[in-house]
Amino acid sequence: MESKSEVGMLFFVAAEAMFFAGLIAAYWVIRANLPVWPPVGQPRLPVLVTGINTALLLISGLAMWETLRAARKGCQSCVIGALGLAGLLGAVFLGIQGYEWARLIRFGLGTRENVYGGTFYLIVGAHGLHVFAGLLFLWVVLFKALRGRYEESRPQSLSLCRIYWTFVVLLWPILYAIIYF
Repeated sequence: MESKSEVGMLFFVAAEAMFFAGLIAAYWVIRANLPVWPPVGQPRLPVLVTGINTALLLISGLAMWETLRAARKGCQSCVIGALGLAGLLGAVFLGIQGYEWARLIRFGLGTRENVYGGTFYLIVGAHGLHVFAGLLFLWVVLFKALRGRYEESRPQSLSLCRIYWTFVVLLWPILYAIIYF
C-alpha cells in the first residue's frame, strides 16, 4: 500500500463486502426455507446473456488494472485508453442489466408476488448501484486523465478507483453464481 487513502479505501471495500455477505446470507436462509426455488411459475433468469455480460465486466476489470501500470510508466494515452475501455464496458454491463430487468418485469418477475423477485432485485440492484457509483468515480478519474493529471509518481485517485472497481467487478461473478444458478 502506498497511502493512507488506499488503506481507507480497503476498509470501505471491506465494509461493503460485509454488506453483501449479509445480503447473500439472507438469500440463502430464505432459499433454504422454501420447498421450491425458484417458485413455480416465475420466469427463469437470463443465464446466458448475463454470463456474457459478466465476461464484459471482467474485461473492464482487466482494463482498470492496466491503468495504474500505464500511469507508472508515464503513458498518458494508455491510461486514457484503459480507463475509457473500463468505463465503456462497465456502462454496457449496466445497460444490459437494465434491459434484462425490464424484460424480467415484463415476464412477471416482480417484488409483490413472492420473495424470489424481491431478493433478486435487492441483491442485483444493490450491485448495480455500486457499479453506477464506480462508473461515476471512473469517469471523474478519466476526466482528470484527459487533462493530464496523472504522473507516474502521483496516481492516487487512479489507485483508489482501481481498488473500488476491482471490488465491484470481482463481486459480480460471485453474485451471478449464487443468484442465477
